[in-house]
Amino acid sequence: MRPFVVAIDGPAASGKGTLARRLAERFRFAHLDSGRLYRATALLVLRAGADPGDPVAAVGAARRVSPTVLGDPLLSSEDVARASSILSALPQVRAELLAMQRNFAAHPPVPAGQVTARGAVIDGRDIGTVVCPDAAVKLFVTAGLEARAERRLRELRERGAPAIYGDVLEDMKERDARDSLRRVAPLAAAPDAVTIDTTLLDADQVFERAADIITRALTARGL
Repeated sequence: MRPFVVAIDGPAASGKGTLARRLAERFRFAHLDSGRLYRATALLVLRAGADPGDPVAAVGAARRVSPTVLGDPLLSSEDVARASSILSALPQVRAELLAMQRNFAAHPPVPAGQVTARGAVIDGRDIGTVVCPDAAVKLFVTAGLEARAERRLRELRERGAPAIYGDVLEDMKERDARDSLRRVAPLAAAPDAVTIDTTLLDADQVFERAADIITRALTARGL
């Protein structure tokens, strides 16, 4: 039997990452934040002093992504986030990282304390549309632009990073445009995805709504 895969897509600061981690813990699924693959690639490009828009440099970096790089705290920096948004629009980079994501979905690592992996939760921008089009559950998590900018602003300030709302808002607009308008695997809700607008919901409300959808899907499969 194929692993039970939950695909979660959505724009930056929509809350999909927090939701994915909580759902993986709740259902004892393996979790992959696909954005970290692109951020790790971006970090390696920046460390090499290369241009994140250069396909040769970006693909070379994607091939060097390792668990060590994926755990680097610098992945959460805004410089890495901006570079990641640029190189993630490159078809060559997306093709290079696609196999990693699909392998994770097909063979989820076993979470600590378990004998087998029940399934996987993967979040990103194109999981339900490209990476795992046959996922058992597809969620598209979104929120209004202003609400997402406020969330990112709070996140940056909590980390001690200097941030101005106007700059964060403009950066998010640019990121949304790159993600939604890129030629390959643009950010979009899969036709069969359930959309959850988190603008007026707190994290617990979003979690309960998503958990209910997954529980019903598991029950329907007799799992």
